[in-house]
Amino acid sequence: MATKIRLKRMGAKKNPFYRVVVADSRSPRDGRFIEEIGYYDPTTDPATVKIDEDKAFKWLNNGAKPSDTVKSLLQKQGIMARLADKVK
Repeated sequence: MATKIRLKRMGAKKNPFYRVVVADSRSPRDGRFIEEIGYYDPTTDPATVKIDEDKAFKWLNNGAKPSDTVKSLLQKQGIMARLADKVK
C-alpha cells in the first residue's frame, strides 16, 4: 500500500484549517486516513504548524511520501533535516 503524508482540509468556507494526515494514496483528499500526525492553520499570523515528530519519523522511515506542501512544512519545522541526520 502506497502511503502519503498530506493535508486534509477542515474549517469553514474561506476559513481553512488543515490536518496533516497519513493516508493511502488512492483515497480522496478529505476521505479516509490512517493516522493524524498534526495540524496547520494558515489563517493565523504567523501560520500555526504543529506536527508530532515521532509519528512523522515513523511514517517517513516506513516509506510514506510527503506532498509538496507537507514537505515544506516539515522542512520549516526542521523534521526533514533531523531525518537526514538520523539516516547518516
